[in-house]
Amino acid sequence: MPDDLRFVEQLHRDLLAVRWPEPAEIRARAGRRSRRTAVLAAVAVLVVASASAVAVAARPGPPPASPPVTAIAGPSPSGWVPAEVPLEVLLGPADVRTTSEALTQAGLGEKVSVDELLLYCHHAQRLTADWEPSRYSRSVTLVRRSAGAKPEFVLSEDVYRVAPEVGGRLFAGIDKMLAPCGNWRSRGPVTRQGEVIDAEAIHRWEVVDRNFAGAESALLRHSVSKPRNLTTGRTFGSPSSPAGTAVVRVGDLVAVINMGRGGTEPELRRLAGVAADRMCPAANPPC
Repeated sequence: MPDDLRFVEQLHRDLLAVRWPEPAEIRARAGRRSRRTAVLAAVAVLVVASASAVAVAARPGPPPASPPVTAIAGPSPSGWVPAEVPLEVLLGPADVRTTSEALTQAGLGEKVSVDELLLYCHHAQRLTADWEPSRYSRSVTLVRRSAGAKPEFVLSEDVYRVAPEVGGRLFAGIDKMLAPCGNWRSRGPVTRQGEVIDAEAIHRWEVVDRNFAGAESALLRHSVSKPRNLTTGRTFGSPSSPAGTAVVRVGDLVAVINMGRGGTEPELRRLAGVAADRMCPAANPPC
């Protein structure tokens, strides 16, 4: 269940108007690593979030390979010994000030995935890129349930424990990932009102704030333009709301936080500060 919701929300920001498969089909795609692979496959339809079910197609690159499990155990040359990420570091329902349910899971050898669509932007341009590896991770998805309605995504947080050398280069790596995608044009056939047209949409990623929490932090904003008909030159559909991602490092722990539709950048900054304080006792070195 956690992966079902995280899978849907990851794609929701850019596939807002696409008709989703039935819940049973989505559940069949569960599994943390298979979910990341499915994201890269599914964004072959890169959508401009609009009310008229508009999609701009692109060709996905191969999903990145996961690091071998044999590389997980044992101390680093500096003497650093990794430890599992404790459950207590995660954000919870009380932190978002709303009634919600927490769905958690643990991981081993996962990539520090900031935004799968950002990685896809590189693959679509035939650029070589990948996220940094982690040793251990723990994740939470907060959902709100109401009678007769589908669960509503509230927040997701992934906390990774990384080797010292990874923590040192992580934020420079984010800047390098953003550079080719600051103004990325995604082009392809679009089905709109039963007609196939050639269209394009512009994806923009930018860092809008830094060092507001923890030892290092960055607030990323991803926005998508209205789609443009390449034949007529006219735009169509409805504009999408920008999506924010907070990345925070405390010692050897890194948190990646995303919010649902009602989330704002000020609230994301506040939660990043809460997350940094929560990670302090479990980080190496501790705060």
